[in-house]
Amino acid sequence: MQIVLIRHAHSQANARGVLSGRLPNIALSEKGIEQSQQLAARLGSFPIAEIRISPMQRCQETISPWLNTLPKASQKLLVHDENLTEVDYGSWSGKKLSVLSRHKLWRTVQGNPSAMYFPNGEGLAHMQQRAMRAVHQTLDCNRTGVGVLVSHGDVIKAIVANSLGMHLDDFQRIVIDPASVTILDFSHGKARLTLLNDTRSNLNAVLSGPKRSKNLLGGGSGK
Repeated sequence: MQIVLIRHAHSQANARGVLSGRLPNIALSEKGIEQSQQLAARLGSFPIAEIRISPMQRCQETISPWLNTLPKASQKLLVHDENLTEVDYGSWSGKKLSVLSRHKLWRTVQGNPSAMYFPNGEGLAHMQQRAMRAVHQTLDCNRTGVGVLVSHGDVIKAIVANSLGMHLDDFQRIVIDPASVTILDFSHGKARLTLLNDTRSNLNAVLSGPKRSKNLLGGGSGK
């Protein structure tokens, strides 16, 4: 199965340079609304096994234009999954990133994130564990098609790192932009990264095309 990881579009908190975390009522910015409409066109139609969405408002607003294009049968495959929700940044929530970057724990976030536990919040290692539960539940859904997961930047970075066998301390090397699409292919056991942080491509052909070969030599041969 292919797992499509979608980060929410540009939010009002992104526009203000604020770490919003799980604060309520964080909607998309005007830029984000435009990105969500573009995303719907980029995704198009393809066979769907399951759709899992973080319960945060900005994720719902991001994927709604695409969901509205789907037949009712596909819309019934939607699950609001707490395991995909934003990191609980605790007392850091709502603060400017420019201020947080001067905090003594910022070096831990950047250089040793597996040891980071946000004050009055959660640890990044715990976040990675719950995020991977969502991935495995989708892989185990016993339906054919593509799994679509809509979540947040750090959550998606943690999923990619785990799936590729990277240590969580290296997950800051991965870039996940607003409204970007990342694809992991689990069709042959271990995950293979086939698309990362894409914000421009037409994805319908990729997601509707034939499965990639199990054996690779010299990289992929294309589809």
